[in-house]
Amino acid sequence: MFQIVGKLFFPHCRCAASQDGPKTYEELFAKLDANNDGKVDVSELRAGLAAMGIKSGKGAAQKIISSGDKDEDEGLDFSEFSQYLKEHEKKLKLTFKSLDKNNDGRIDHTEIKQSLADLGLDISKEEAEKILQSIDVDGTMTVDWNEWREHFLFNPATNLQEIIRYWKHSTVLDIGESLAIPDEFTEEEKTSGLWWKQLSAGAMAGAVSRTGTAPLDRMKVFMQVHATKSNKISLSGGFKQMLKEGGVTSLWRGNGINVLKIAPETAIKFMAYEQYKKLLSSEPGKVRTHERFMAGSLAGATAQTAIYPMEVLKTRLTLRKTGQYSGMFDCAKKILKNEGVKAFYKGYIPNILGIIPYAGIDLAIYESLKNLWLSKYAKDTANPGILVLLGCGTISSSCGQVASYPLALIRTRMQAQASIEGSKQMSMSQIAKMILEKEGFFGLYRGILPNFMKVIPAVSISYVVYENMRYSLGIQK
Repeated sequence: MFQIVGKLFFPHCRCAASQDGPKTYEELFAKLDANNDGKVDVSELRAGLAAMGIKSGKGAAQKIISSGDKDEDEGLDFSEFSQYLKEHEKKLKLTFKSLDKNNDGRIDHTEIKQSLADLGLDISKEEAEKILQSIDVDGTMTVDWNEWREHFLFNPATNLQEIIRYWKHSTVLDIGESLAIPDEFTEEEKTSGLWWKQLSAGAMAGAVSRTGTAPLDRMKVFMQVHATKSNKISLSGGFKQMLKEGGVTSLWRGNGINVLKIAPETAIKFMAYEQYKKLLSSEPGKVRTHERFMAGSLAGATAQTAIYPMEVLKTRLTLRKTGQYSGMFDCAKKILKNEGVKAFYKGYIPNILGIIPYAGIDLAIYESLKNLWLSKYAKDTANPGILVLLGCGTISSSCGQVASYPLALIRTRMQAQASIEGSKQMSMSQIAKMILEKEGFFGLYRGILPNFMKVIPAVSISYVVYENMRYSLGIQK
């Protein structure tokens, strides 16, 4: 565990201002500017740091140049170089002070242990001491400001929260299912307005992704409601039925409202999550792992409660026959007239119950897979890379779906039962009992094949659109 924590929070990065190295910005710049052209580019910075024995993470040199390059000439002149280091030192100083709990100008193992505990990572005294030793130069088992500065001057990560972001779910992932743990943003991102750009990029990615995989989503719902042991509906047979009944455009029935509900659900979940974190945190501004999970689950439940009528409409519109409804407003009007307000919350209980196993398993497997990757393959970086994160997210989401799928199937049948002719109105337990009696255990997993089939294309589409939206909105990569 120490290796993971050490790499995540205290990567080995010695700056050149050591006992035997250059002491000033001028000396540093002169040593890095290998061709003496008055500018340090990425290759010179990377080579210079390596020559001085400074280990930097993958992409660190590029990030430093990009951050300090004001005139966008792909290099730093002395003015830009010194300005970057001055600003970086200010940020490092703030991080140092946040770790120095007793304000004595030194960080000891108890302060490191407490700081990591505040971020939800509990480590032993021995592990905290090992982390301390990796930074401690004079052997006092404490770290002063000069040692801290020396260690992190050429590490582009400036605060613990910045590094912990690598361990969050990415807003990129939208497989048409609700992720229970919303994205988190730093105070800087909130005040700068970057958060709404991130959410907008994620919403657009979700909209395009859901539209691209809508035929598979409709097939999933179709099989959940109509497939039985005696009436086995195959993928090809189901698509033939839908095409014969309504043509090619019928494959996208229900997609409009499925896309429309992304924005309100995301906004409500984000705002509720922020409030629940404040209510549940044992100390102001510090949220532990279990508190974050509880806040995320409650935020997911709050968002689902608010937008659940749209979920019912989506199911009804997905299953509608040609000419049954002229649109979502006509569908809502007919449901209200024929079934009353309660109809908009049919299946609500199994839907809410499904959030906990989905979120718990999804989050636990996601963290475990990333831990495993970092422990085996991480060297000088705490960032697993987007492909690893997408892979972890895809597997964890799929596992979460397997756990919660029976509840999702029961929810869908409850939402749809009033629209099926001759269908008896049953409760959650009655539907579960009937499925087990007539179809067996695997009857609870009708439609899971098209659900799995849409995961890879959904994630791929989401990622491509998300990255393009980030670029269009001016969000730095």
